[in-house]
Amino acid sequence: MIERYLVRYFLAIVDHGSFSAAAQHCRVTQPTLSVGIGKLETALGVTLFERSNRHLRLTAAGTRFVEHARRIENAFHLAQRAVQSDPDPGAIRLGVLNSLPGLDLARMTEAALRHGPATFELVPGTARELQAKLTQRRIDVALTLTATGTSSTLERPLRTERFGLFLPATHPLADRDEIAAEAVAHDVMIVRRHCESLAAVSRHFTDRDVRPHFALRSTNDERVLQMIAAGLGITVMPMSFQAPGVCSARLRGFDLQRTIGLAFAPEAEWVEQTPQGIVLAAIETFASPHAER
Repeated sequence: MIERYLVRYFLAIVDHGSFSAAAQHCRVTQPTLSVGIGKLETALGVTLFERSNRHLRLTAAGTRFVEHARRIENAFHLAQRAVQSDPDPGAIRLGVLNSLPGLDLARMTEAALRHGPATFELVPGTARELQAKLTQRRIDVALTLTATGTSSTLERPLRTERFGLFLPATHPLADRDEIAAEAVAHDVMIVRRHCESLAAVSRHFTDRDVRPHFALRSTNDERVLQMIAAGLGITVMPMSFQAPGVCSARLRGFDLQRTIGLAFAPEAEWVEQTPQGIVLAAIETFASPHAER
C-alpha cells in the first residue's frame, strides 16, 4: 500500500524542483523526506529520481508516475472537501501572483465583493507555486501569468503589459518616454528578486556593458516603490505599477511582456450564473491595465 504522505513528498519534489525546497514545503527535514522517497521507490519497485550533485531529474518511471500521483492526491482532496460540514457553495480560493500590483488587486477584490456573495480566500504565490496549488486542488483559480506554454490548466488571458524603467520623480530623465540602459549606467539599481523578467533584465544591461551598483534586493514591491520615491535607486518592473513620487518610461530595446490572466483546473471553470462565476466576471472587468506611456 502506498501511503499518502509519500505521494505528497514525491509531488513536492516534482513541483519545487529539489529535495531541500520540497522538505521545507512539507515541513519535514530533508533526511526525513529522502527516507520517504526511498520507501516509495521500494514500494513501487522502481527508481523515481536520477540524483547527482548538480541535477535532479525524473526517471522514465518517475515521469509515468507523476500523473497517477496527482490523481491520488486529487482524490484525497476531493474526499476531504466532500465531507466538510456545511460547505459554502459560493466559496472561492483565489491564488494571486506575488508580483501583481497591490492597488490592482485591491480594486479587483473590492469589485468582486460588491458583485458576488462568494466567500473569498486569497492565496499569494509565485507562478510556479500557484500552478502547483491548482494541480493539487489547493486553490480553485489563480490570477497569474498565462500564455507561458507550460501550463496544463485552462487559461483566460486578461491583459498583456510591458516592463519599464522606474525612476524617482526628481530624476533628470523622469520626463522621458523612453530611456536607454546606457543613459542610466551610473545610476544605483534596486533588484526585484521575485521578478519574472529578472534574468532578461540582467542580460539586457550586461549586454550593453552596464553594471550598476545594487542598493537593495527585495521581494516587496511596495517597499521597492517607496525606496525609488525616496531616491535610493531605479528598477525595472511591469508598467502597471504606480506610486506617488515615481515615474516610469519604456526601456529602449527591451520588448519583453507578460500576460496576466485567470488559470483554472480543467474541471473547475464555473458558469456565469454561479456565485463564483459572478466573482470572476467582476475580477475580469477590473483587470484592465493602466494606460501606458
